Amino acid sequence: MEIISRLLDILKYNPQEPMIFSSGMFLILFLFFALGYMALEKKLTPRLIFVTLFSYYFYYKSSGFYFFLLAVVTVSDFYIARAIDQCRDNRRRMKLLMALSLIIDLGLLGYFKYTNFFAGTIAALIGHNFQPWDIFLPVGISFFTFQSMSYTIDIYRGQLKPLDHLLDYAFYVSFFPQLVAGPIVRARDFVPQIRKPLRITNRMFAEGIFFIVIGLFKKAVISDYISLNYVDRVFENPMLYSGVETLLALYGYTIQLYCDFSGYSDMAIGIALLLGFKFPMNFNAPFKSTSITEFWRRWHISLSSWLRDYVYISFGGSRKGKARTYLNLFLVFLLCGLWHGANFNYVAFGAMHGLLIIIHRYYSQEVLHHDRHYLPTGWRRYVSVFITIHVLCLSWILFRNTSFDYTWAMLRQLFTQFHPELLFKVLAAYKWVFILVAFGFVTHYLPASVHNRCIYLLRRGGVAFTVAVLVTVIFIVIQMKSTDIQPFIYFQF
Repeated sequence: MEIISRLLDILKYNPQEPMIFSSGMFLILFLFFALGYMALEKKLTPRLIFVTLFSYYFYYKSSGFYFFLLAVVTVSDFYIARAIDQCRDNRRRMKLLMALSLIIDLGLLGYFKYTNFFAGTIAALIGHNFQPWDIFLPVGISFFTFQSMSYTIDIYRGQLKPLDHLLDYAFYVSFFPQLVAGPIVRARDFVPQIRKPLRITNRMFAEGIFFIVIGLFKKAVISDYISLNYVDRVFENPMLYSGVETLLALYGYTIQLYCDFSGYSDMAIGIALLLGFKFPMNFNAPFKSTSITEFWRRWHISLSSWLRDYVYISFGGSRKGKARTYLNLFLVFLLCGLWHGANFNYVAFGAMHGLLIIIHRYYSQEVLHHDRHYLPTGWRRYVSVFITIHVLCLSWILFRNTSFDYTWAMLRQLFTQFHPELLFKVLAAYKWVFILVAFGFVTHYLPASVHNRCIYLLRRGGVAFTVAVLVTVIFIVIQMKSTDIQPFIYFQF
């Protein structure tokens, strides 16, 4: 009985130990899940039900009984989308139904994520003392609401036909690899794969293991180690560290954030491939960017393209003159900042990036008369990359801090208390941290051909070799991981 009781405790939701891909709990559960999945290889409906139930359990282990929100969004948007498609001849009714879908999705997102933010802001403006309400933020609510909204909007625009089965839509919205931290997968990309015969090629298997291995290594080895052993210490007590230590922390946070989020996306893509599904890439070497504009084409691609297609274009895009175009860009990035968190630091982060994109667009197209797809070459490219990555490093101060006081403190240390003579002492004291930072940057700049070569070697090595590589990385992770689970940074969004 004691063993059963302990097992039930492990299987229950624990807010201190959310389900994440890099945890031993997930790896064990996924092994049993994979066995069940393959047993249902040729039984489509039972397989869809099995995966959907596992996805809901996965979400329960991340957010407890708030998995009912996932069901609310799924059921409401499925039936609203069908109703929209059935009244094509009644434009007014279509608009009302579309508005209802947005009210439900954005209403849930707004209540759970932004109620305290807006209530606190209003209270501050009128001089009232506001005590934040106890509102739990369900993991990944920003991701699955945006994903579901894209489905209804596409049907409203006539770009997609509604699904016939609620099970198919529930499978799509809840599919666990991308459920809690993206990428935001469009229905047009995913839905056609649902009812295809399950077929996992050697290429898909090798590619899936490759993405899982590098994602696991990025998150559990590079990101977590850098965070716990240096970056968090500087950001939590900025006045205790010199400007050079702060700069090194910004370099560290740049790699930490990238490895954390792209690591999750890599694992999501890899797990999906092992299950026979293909996701679009969410990162494309963003630190190779020559401008902030190019950065957002390479960073969190699923979000930036979502905002472009469903917000920027809805605002008028670039169809209503230059001034309106610049305003639309700025508003989109304000919303992008707010999407990342209910805090003025995130709003300032979004505003900063919006202004930088406007400045770059104006200077490039109006002053230098470059095409909007122009990219510098030669030495200009290297200079542009160097400038871009340092502007990004500065912007992370706003992104990482939750207080403007800490932001100003770090900026003061950077520009008034730099002390370059401490550089080599700091590097020596935290050598393993900066070895991993350097490793992160170096591997980031490797050409795509290196990745393709690694996948080729996994294919040639066969299943036994591939599994041996995965086991080796898991062993390294176990040796280096901290005792406490480190949730993915984007879980809070």
